[in-house]
Amino acid sequence: QVQLVESGGGLVQAGGSLRLSCAASGRIFSILAMGWYRQAPGRQRELVARITSAGSTNYADSVKGRFAISRDNAKNTVHLQMNSLKPEDTAVYYCEITARNREFMPPNDYWGQGTQVTVSS
Repeated sequence: QVQLVESGGGLVQAGGSLRLSCAASGRIFSILAMGWYRQAPGRQRELVARITSAGSTNYADSVKGRFAISRDNAKNTVHLQMNSLKPEDTAVYYCEITARNREFMPPNDYWGQGTQVTVSS
C-alpha cells in the first residue's frame, strides 16, 4: 500500500556529513508527519527528528544543532542533513511517516527498511 525508499546512508569519518532521503509512494491521501529514527546494536529504536505537515520540527537532544530535517510535501519526501557526525551516531536509520490512506480514515504509521550509517573515529 505505502512504500518508503531510503537513500544516502554510508560510511563517513567523524566530523563529516551525510544526507539521508526518503521518498513515500503508494496509497497516500495525506501525510501528517515524517521522521527519522535510529537503532544502534543492542539499543532501542529512538527518535532522531520529526517534522509535521505544517513544518514543526522536533529533535533528539543528542542531535540538536547538528542535524536538520526537511520535507517536500509536493514530492512526499523527507531529508535528514547530518553534520558533525560522531561515532555514537552509528546506527541503522529508519524513515517513518504517519499518513492517511483515504480521507477521514485514521492515520497509520509506515516504516522504511532502514539505511546503515557508520561513523568512524
